Formats: sequence, C-alpha cells, structure tokens
Amino acid sequence: MQSYGDESRPLAALSLPSRIVIGVAACALAVVVAIHLAMMFLHVAPSNTLSRQQGALISDYVYPEYEQNWKLFAPNPLQQNIAVQVRGQLRTEDGAVRTTGWTDLTARDGRAILHNPLPSHTQQNQLRRAWELFSSSHNAQNRPVGPRGELSERYIRRLVLLRMEGEWTRGGGRVEQIQVRSQTTAVTPPSWSSEKISDKPVFRVLPWWQVTADDLPEGAKHQ
Repeated sequence: MQSYGDESRPLAALSLPSRIVIGVAACALAVVVAIHLAMMFLHVAPSNTLSRQQGALISDYVYPEYEQNWKLFAPNPLQQNIAVQVRGQLRTEDGAVRTTGWTDLTARDGRAILHNPLPSHTQQNQLRRAWELFSSSHNAQNRPVGPRGELSERYIRRLVLLRMEGEWTRGGGRVEQIQVRSQTTAVTPPSWSSEKISDKPVFRVLPWWQVTADDLPEGAKHQ
C-alpha cells in the first residue's frame, strides 16, 4: 500500500543540516528553560550563599515581569484599597504662585488598563510598588529610614513629574513643589458577611517636596 506524506519520518532520515539546526534549537531552549527555573528558584528559595552573591543579577532578571506575589494566599490578604494622589505648586510666567487640585494617579492607572487585554506588569504595578517602597522605608512621621528612604522619595518625585509636569505646565510656567498623599479605604465586606467596617477614607499626607532639576524629565531640564 502506497504511503502519502512523511509525517512519521524519523529524525534520522532528515538531512545532516536539518538535524544540526533542530539539535541546536533544542539545546538553546533547554538552556533558556534551565536558566529561568534556576533564577525563579533562587528568588523564592530561602537566602543562601549563591542568592546572596548573585542578588543583583537575580533581581534584575525577576523584576518586574516575573515577580512572585503570594499575598493572595496569605492568612490575612489585603483588605484595603490605596490610591496615590498628587498636586503641584506652580510658578506661572507672570510670577504668580498657583496650586493645582489633587490628581488621583491610581485611578488613572486603573482606567488605562481597564479595557487593555494585555496590560504589562509595569503598567499595573509601577505606582503601587513605588508607594510600597516609600511606606516601608519611612516612619510614621514620614521621615526616611536609611538610604532606601531617600531613594524612594526621589523615585516618587520623578514618577510624578514624568506623568504630570507636561500637563501642569501646558499653559506655561514651571513646577516648584509637589505634594503626595495616599487615600486608604477598606474593601467592602461581601453581602453575606456580618462584619462592620468604616467606609471613611484615611489620608496620609506627605510634606511639600521642592522640585530640583534632577527630578524633571529630560526634555524639561533644558527649557
């Protein structure tokens, strides 16, 4: 009986160049998978000699696309919504000082990804992670604790100005100071729950920060 097609053709029947290409591709894929699994294992595993020596390399690989967050399975999962809001103090071209209203950056991020079928990890978490870094590196009086505190302040200032500087100065002038606050509201319990919680928002208002040339986006530094 005549056979049509060669779907069952064994690898050994392929030409030497074809076998070389397939072998190289398979080896490359295996190496990539092995590296990925090793990086993820070292990231989630308890601290050890290798993870301490290669901590920077592991972090560069994992963040932000492969970050592991286990809060969903924590004994006490997050029960609050935290919104980051900003306003600016502007010096207009005629020398007057104007203070903008509050802008909810978290709400803007939410609207931007609402109808996006494939939002990136950075789009979803850049602002949230910046605020978490600030909160974990500052005390209750909003004073920085260690070098990470000062770094988090600079990062938030740059993040705010990158998003808002062009909008605030559209009619001219410059941004002299910015102020950031968080608004925390409790997640409403489900209808079947008897738990009673307050729906009143709680604000954490930071002091005004002076804007420097290092905080401004590259295009604004040379204006």
